[in-house]
Amino acid sequence: MPELLLEILSEEIPARMQARAADDLKRLVTFVFDDLGIEYDTAESFFTPRRLALVVTGLPAKQPDTSEEKRGPNVNAPEQAINGFKGSLPEGAVIEERETPKGTFYFATVERKGHEASRFCSFAVGHAVSELNWSKSMRWGSGRVRWVRPLHSIIGIVDGEPIPYSIELYDDEPVGRGIVAGNTTVGHRFLAPDAITVTDFTDYKARLLAAKVMLDPAERQAKIEADAKALCEAEGLSLKDDPGLLDEVTGLVEWPVVLMGTIDDAFMELPDEVLSTSMRSHQKYFSTLGTDGKLANKFIVVANTETKDDGQQVVAGNERVLRARLSDAKFFWDQDRATKLESRVDALAERVFHAKLGNLLEKVGRVEELAVDLVGYITEEQEFNLRQAAKLAKADLSTGMVGEFPELQGIMGRYYAQNDGKDAEICDAIAEHYSPLGPSDICPTQFASIWVALADKIDTLVGFFAIDERPTGSKDPYALRRAALGVIRLILENGLRLSLKEAFAKSFLLQPESVKHAYKNMMEEAYRALAASGEEIDLSEKGPDQDISYQVLAFFADRLKVHLREQGVRHDLIDAVFALGGEDDLVRLINRVEALQGFLKTEDGENLLTAYRRAANILRAEEKKDGISYNDAPDPGLLTDDAEKALADALDHAKPAIENALAAEDFVAAMQALAGLRKPVDTFFDDVTVNADDAALRANRLKLLNGIRASLDGVADFSKIEGR
Repeated sequence: MPELLLEILSEEIPARMQARAADDLKRLVTFVFDDLGIEYDTAESFFTPRRLALVVTGLPAKQPDTSEEKRGPNVNAPEQAINGFKGSLPEGAVIEERETPKGTFYFATVERKGHEASRFCSFAVGHAVSELNWSKSMRWGSGRVRWVRPLHSIIGIVDGEPIPYSIELYDDEPVGRGIVAGNTTVGHRFLAPDAITVTDFTDYKARLLAAKVMLDPAERQAKIEADAKALCEAEGLSLKDDPGLLDEVTGLVEWPVVLMGTIDDAFMELPDEVLSTSMRSHQKYFSTLGTDGKLANKFIVVANTETKDDGQQVVAGNERVLRARLSDAKFFWDQDRATKLESRVDALAERVFHAKLGNLLEKVGRVEELAVDLVGYITEEQEFNLRQAAKLAKADLSTGMVGEFPELQGIMGRYYAQNDGKDAEICDAIAEHYSPLGPSDICPTQFASIWVALADKIDTLVGFFAIDERPTGSKDPYALRRAALGVIRLILENGLRLSLKEAFAKSFLLQPESVKHAYKNMMEEAYRALAASGEEIDLSEKGPDQDISYQVLAFFADRLKVHLREQGVRHDLIDAVFALGGEDDLVRLINRVEALQGFLKTEDGENLLTAYRRAANILRAEEKKDGISYNDAPDPGLLTDDAEKALADALDHAKPAIENALAAEDFVAAMQALAGLRKPVDTFFDDVTVNADDAALRANRLKLLNGIRASLDGVADFSKIEGR
């Protein structure tokens, strides 16, 4: 069966764009095949720095013929409508009149012959090339073609024969004279630049390999890793694990040649992070580790070519470049340590955090006060360390090293604080206050680190919410979702008992006066609009600090669901607990959710949830019909049936047990109390008719149902629970 081989050769594609572009190419081509009803066996894409490639196997030699029937207007319709219908049909369509229950109508049968494989493949390739979306693209020549880099050639063959496709690069160029799909490409830019003619994918891949091009990125990556580890083992070292750099370097070479260089001993006194960051960020070198786990004086560089001297000149050149780079780093290291970190704090006033939220010195002041306020009880030593850590946390932004390597902020602050003789807890808090930066980042566990990190993130969240700079859709320019996740992890992983609403309110009161005033005006305007629409609003009991606490807490609820879903916690249970209102202690909330989830996995939990829904549905319908609520306690004198009495007695015993358990935060005991309701509830629904003919009896039984609903809703809003 026919095989489509496609290669698009261009100037070097940025490494970060290659994998997605290859996937998009496959998706766009196969989309056309699927749309045309063309079946195929496999589709696989590949990429190197200079080329995107795709092979689709098992294609039919010819697109299936199709037959389509279209109904037209009634034969008595206006002539204009009939002519319009006939004019819309392709040449060769067969038109006939046909009787239907609604009258006589025109029907047309359109037969379409399927295209040969080369033709429908040409259409698919054209669609893919025109629709492939690059984050950045360019035009060259005078044509309208956009691509990430200038194109050189296209292989487009089906069963060894070129497909009828070309890209016109110039407006005045005759059709078919631009880049025409053919069966030739070139190998490695330096090692094998001559033209290569191919017949199919197997031949193509083999000829590229012979021409010093490894087409499959997985093979290139495996070779880089294996060769790097082999060089390290020969020196008694190990390769520092860096999957991100490995992915990037794989996209920089077509023919990986792995070499090892040496770092001058004069630079080994630099912090490991400075060495590895300098090598990684600017030079794309891999770091190596000694047997003690510390950075060794060797590095791995991956070249894209072979040399006659086995890479000696390549290594020497890279060592020379690294020497210059590390000389700058050593200069900054020496200069920065000559000045105490504390003396750099005032320079933060020259750095704007946000035009509306002030400079970094003002932010540091807010973080310091908020951190101390959030802790509550604190010793003098703890307060001193906490204030020192908060004050110095961002001071290294004014250093030369962080100016050169921004990714080292916090890390360099720790080194400079250590150099100044600061307490270890203060030094660690400076380095860790940005953490956790994501779901896989390490979460701080030391006292000062936790509270400075927490205060910093809360200040950022509340500040940007106050100036109405909130995440929208996929856009989150100030990384507020990441900040919220950081707060959640800091609280949960350290078991912090913290009222988030109080924390947000305290943070708001520390914001600049202009921000607080503007938010108050915005809030009052919003509430006036709600009042004008008929809602009753009492602003006298709702200040802007309370309002923003509500807004930020709602944002946290969504982030918490995302975070816990990855850990197997159901989002509807989080909604059910949040719906109780007033719950802003994440540790208590999670304990309640976990107990609820465990309860609902039991037979008692499942049956009680079913009973709750039945009771709630009956109550909802009857309360709507009667226009009243049955929230009062049932009259014991109207309990005539044994099942009624048993349920009422069970509810009377369960209510205080549930309330006491919730007050003691013993949520497992609360669930056990709920489980005790299962049998009397089941018996009640089996033996008792709720909608009795006697109106008083009916009302009393509806009040019993409300007792079921109220008992369960005291633990969580069971109406939010979706069931299995």
